[in-house]
Amino acid sequence: MYIAIAGNIGSGKTTLAKNIVTHFSDRISVLRHDDYYKCQDDIPMEERVKTNYDHPYAFDTDLLIYHIDELKAGRDVLSPTYDYSRHTRSGEVREVKANKVVLLEGILILENDKLRDRLD
Repeated sequence: MYIAIAGNIGSGKTTLAKNIVTHFSDRISVLRHDDYYKCQDDIPMEERVKTNYDHPYAFDTDLLIYHIDELKAGRDVLSPTYDYSRHTRSGEVREVKANKVVLLEGILILENDKLRDRLD
């Protein structure tokens, strides 16, 4: 089951996801939409800071959809992680297990039809 936790910035999405994971332990996985902001390593910092992070184009939705498809097929994925201080991906990855329940939390996760269609 793939469950969306959507809402505005500061609405408690991450806190709710953490509380659910605490209760269900290793039986649930979490994908964080923020980790799928596009890599901007090739863009000067002066331009990175101008990015509208509240717009769908700021996200690598294709990679997120691919990762959801992989998880649904029973394969673990390596999620990127985002470095807010550098306005780009950190280079680190986080293993996300292919559990029966996966939470996807973020501000715009219901905006994209292809992404939304993969959620229960």
